[in-house]
Amino acid sequence: MSSRSLGLSPSLYDYLYGWQNEPSTLAALREETARMPGASMQISPEQGRFMGWLVALIGARRCLEIGVFTGYSSISVALALPDDGRLVACDVSEEWTAIARRYWERAGVAHKIELRLGPALDTLAALLAAGQAQSFDFAFIDADKEAYREYYERCLELLRPGGIIAVDNALWDGRVADPREDAPSTRAIRALNAFVAQDPRVDASLIPVGDGLLLARKR
Repeated sequence: MSSRSLGLSPSLYDYLYGWQNEPSTLAALREETARMPGASMQISPEQGRFMGWLVALIGARRCLEIGVFTGYSSISVALALPDDGRLVACDVSEEWTAIARRYWERAGVAHKIELRLGPALDTLAALLAAGQAQSFDFAFIDADKEAYREYYERCLELLRPGGIIAVDNALWDGRVADPREDAPSTRAIRALNAFVAQDPRVDASLIPVGDGLLLARKR
């Protein structure tokens, strides 16, 4: 995992980060998270900005997030939503999402975010059972890697045609390209990358931002 884009020299990354003009609330959240265990799970500033740009580009109003952590990605998405937009954010950790809630308020986006604590697959199943198939515009997946394929399938059902799924950690700090790496999480990411590349239901792209972002646009 990586909280900055892979393969950039320190000077080039400093230039990239300086260009981002990161909002002060996000900078404060990133700095607080950096002092915590698991800090590398946080997405990079450039990835957050890119996802917000995507959300604005497609005119998204309803979004999904699978894996909140301390809230950097949810703020990045929510800031790009209209005032009446909605992000359904799924996580199992009250500890981490308590930090996220604090920063959602600080960023002025708490009214756009609906936190659902519990297994994300249960939440996604409940949304489908409630008749919300094809009603979401954007989904971000960044949770337990071995469930990535299941998250992808449920999110694809919930997404409208033209909607976008973004899957984090698609390059997995380079481990997906190392044949010696055979951990279950690595195998799961490799398998999803390979599957999405051939999935006739989507148009896909794999880009080296952050720890690798797999993008799938529903046809």
